[in-house]
Amino acid sequence: MTTVRLPLFPLNSVLFPGLVLPLNVFEERYRAMMRELLKTPEDEPRRFAVVAIRDGHEVASTSPGMPDPTAVPERGPAAGFGPDPVKAFHKVGCIADAATIRERTDGSFEVLATGTTRVKLLSVEASGPFLTAELEPLEEEPGDEAAPLAEGVLRSFRQYQKRLAGARERSLATGAELPDEPGVVSYLVAAAMMLDTPAKQRLLQAPDTASRLRDELKLLRSETAIIRSLPSLPASELTRGPMSLN
Repeated sequence: MTTVRLPLFPLNSVLFPGLVLPLNVFEERYRAMMRELLKTPEDEPRRFAVVAIRDGHEVASTSPGMPDPTAVPERGPAAGFGPDPVKAFHKVGCIADAATIRERTDGSFEVLATGTTRVKLLSVEASGPFLTAELEPLEEEPGDEAAPLAEGVLRSFRQYQKRLAGARERSLATGAELPDEPGVVSYLVAAAMMLDTPAKQRLLQAPDTASRLRDELKLLRSETAIIRSLPSLPASELTRGPMSLN
């Protein structure tokens, strides 16, 4: 079994291979991570792993909390994730390659990364200035009938987009070319659908592309039917969900 150790960036969201991840990095533990990544030559990948948080907080408390207003806020790389951080995270994540890491005058960072490879989280180390993790890369198997399933998902996704645009009282942009490679389709649709983090996590960790596409087909049909039955709603009501502060 081949493993790799990388910096670990937990988020309240799921990153999929091929998808772009913008980050506003302001916490010291993640600033330290970005400073370390900047030591990597520009012609080499600046990689870190992203995992979705199962139990904990993306941003550590910086002031006394409730119910004890005198409680001292947690500090350190594992702040907000409990005594055993590995239990706070979902077990399948995604490696991100930071194409841009730009430091601002206040010491925070503007980062633009892209998901590359799914990984299984094996262990988490919190002895340094930021979390690191031992990870096992996960191969993406196509599964049975991935190609026809991808065609069906694309058809259902277009209907979903139309219904969603109508519910938002907005026009749907046309002419955008969607991919036809099953794996790419499965990740793009998983990222684009308005689903909560547990649902997106289930799609990320699907055993193969075909299984992910089957689940997406069911979700698209279900979500489209729900949207069809709703009155016209403001976009803010339909898109309300957790927002990454980093």
